[in-house]
Amino acid sequence: MNPFLAFFITLVVALAEIRALDFAAHRGWIGSRLSRKLIHILTGPLFVLCWLFFPTPDLWYYRWLAALVPLLFTVQFALIGLGVVKDEASVKAMSRNGDRREILRGPLFYGIIFVVMTVLYWKDSPIGMTAVMLMCGGDGLADILGRGMKSPKLPWNKEKSVAGSLGMLLGGWVLTMLILGIYVLAKTSGFGSFGGYVLPVTIIAVAATLVESLPIPDVDNITITLAAVALGYLLFH
Repeated sequence: MNPFLAFFITLVVALAEIRALDFAAHRGWIGSRLSRKLIHILTGPLFVLCWLFFPTPDLWYYRWLAALVPLLFTVQFALIGLGVVKDEASVKAMSRNGDRREILRGPLFYGIIFVVMTVLYWKDSPIGMTAVMLMCGGDGLADILGRGMKSPKLPWNKEKSVAGSLGMLLGGWVLTMLILGIYVLAKTSGFGSFGGYVLPVTIIAVAATLVESLPIPDVDNITITLAAVALGYLLFH
């Protein structure tokens, strides 16, 4: 496929998914907290799967073309959060309490991380994919299960629960293995056997779960990603 067509498809898929959830939240069909977490969980995997549309062999600018998609959304998030662009549907879908400035934290960090991971790792390495899938599936499901299920609080962080941490571990591990498995089936260069990823991904998911449980608010997206990347260098080489 032509790389510019692949870029266009990626942009349309991401836009359609985000706007659909924005619309659902704005109409009151789903709560703003749930829509925020669904965007958090679904946007990343859809974006990474769209990389398969880009032709092989890769040329140097393909990753930059792909990274332009999250960059455009990140700029949009920043403009909405700063109040330059008025978009009540996005504010309702991506903020906890309807304050546009909340977008300048979690959602903005989310977009920046995807730009950086795309440029640095692209589809040449499982390191970046593992980091962002743990951030998407793990951190997203942690909040949903943590608030939806009654369970004991963590001794070192009363804002987090056992159910939330189990959601982080399970959601991150499953989503990471799913995406890596698809890339293995697609015979993507740089990816080994599916079975060879089970142990490293499990170790990284456990470490990311511990990092996510720490009492450091609003920067989970960053700390989880950094921990996963650091361990990825040790375990995937």
